[in-house]
Amino acid sequence: MLWWLYPVIGILALLSGFLIGYAYRRNVAEAKVAKAEDAVKKLYDDAQRKAEEIKKENILEAKEEVFKIRSEAERENRERRGEIQRNERRIFQREEILDKKADALDNREAAIASREAEIDSVEASVRALHDQQIRELEKISGLSMDEARNMLLANVERETRHEAAILIRDIESKTKEEADKRARNIITLAIQRCAADHVAEATVSVVALPNDDMKGRIIGREGRNIRALETATGVDLIIDDTPEAVILSGFDPVRREVARIALEKLILDGRIHPARIEEMVEKARKEVDTTIREAGEAAVLEVGVNGLHHELVRYLGRMKYRTSYGQNVLKHSIEVAHLAGIMAAELGANVTLAKRAGLLHDIGKSIDHEVEGSHTQIGADLAKKFRENNAVIHAIMAHHNDVEPQTIEAILVQAADAISAARPGARRETLESYIKRLEKLEEIANSFDGVDTSYAIQAGREIRIIVKPDRVNDNDAVVLAKEIAKRIEAELEYPGQIKVSVIRETRTVDYAK
Repeated sequence: MLWWLYPVIGILALLSGFLIGYAYRRNVAEAKVAKAEDAVKKLYDDAQRKAEEIKKENILEAKEEVFKIRSEAERENRERRGEIQRNERRIFQREEILDKKADALDNREAAIASREAEIDSVEASVRALHDQQIRELEKISGLSMDEARNMLLANVERETRHEAAILIRDIESKTKEEADKRARNIITLAIQRCAADHVAEATVSVVALPNDDMKGRIIGREGRNIRALETATGVDLIIDDTPEAVILSGFDPVRREVARIALEKLILDGRIHPARIEEMVEKARKEVDTTIREAGEAAVLEVGVNGLHHELVRYLGRMKYRTSYGQNVLKHSIEVAHLAGIMAAELGANVTLAKRAGLLHDIGKSIDHEVEGSHTQIGADLAKKFRENNAVIHAIMAHHNDVEPQTIEAILVQAADAISAARPGARRETLESYIKRLEKLEEIANSFDGVDTSYAIQAGREIRIIVKPDRVNDNDAVVLAKEIAKRIEAELEYPGQIKVSVIRETRTVDYAK
């Protein structure tokens, strides 16, 4: 009957437990809050204390820094005040010194003014005394001051001129003696250091034959081979009783060399006929051109001249086959270059320029039979054409006194040229005259209209002229031969007679295809 009490008791017990638990949790929470508040308060107090300590430390540091800055500023101010005081003392001392100097200058100026006054008075008295003495002297001598001065000056001038003339004569005499002596020494030294062999050039070349039967093959049927060879080369072939030899005669050594090489090639080849002759002559010309270039390069290398234009080198090589009074012009030019260089070295002149001018001084002789004018003018024109140094051009022009030499190198080239030419056996007048006569003979023939080329052969006893067939007919050839003969008679001097042969040849060529 009391069964309802059990749930009520349970409910009450549950409510009591809940209330007891709530009260307990509240007490615990309040305890924790109080504990936390105490901890926070403690932290706050600690932080406030530390902040106070940091504040005090910063204040102390700031006070120390301010004190240090103030001390430094006071020290600098003291130093500046000391420096200013020292400067003031120096300025004050300098002002005192300047004042003393100014006083001294004032005193000196006063003394100078006094002295100037005294000097003016003395000068006035001296001037008066001088005028009085001059008047007395004029009265005694009977001459005015200007006349006496002029007489004295004239006497002094006359004596001075006489003494100067004696002195100049002595100096000139000693200078000439010394110059002659030194010049002889230099020239002797140059000649001793540059010794060269001289051989007179011949006007014939000999070609050896393997046997005498080859002579007939060279002559050919009815002489066509020998005529073709002579026409192509301009050289006279002499086939006589000389065993196993053919003589090539001609005044132009280049033509003679071309003929010699061509003939030797034909002999080795064995095929001798007009077409083959022309082919071999052309090959020989190319070979001689190569030899000419190599000779020019060798000469430049031997002398030691750099930067020479390749065309000038080729013209130098052509002088290998040119003679002057029997002297090889290329060897002569090399020798002149060496002599001029040696003398330039002894005199302290430009050795390179002297050698260059010496090597090129006769360059005009390489083409003087092709161009009108003296070889000096032709050489100078060639040097100008290939932009040589003006000093070299002047030396070329001056080496035969065509123009007055203006440089020491030009004079040295002139002297070296004379030394080389004056060596015993270096030149032969007869050979040069002979060559000039042959050149003149060809020049006369080539001057006529319609002439293609001409060759002086047989030592100048015959001139063979090849004409252009389209411009000269057979009748004109007869007239041309007579006109050339008359011109030769009028302009040349020669022994015996000269045969004029005019050759007109017409060729027709066709090809079978």
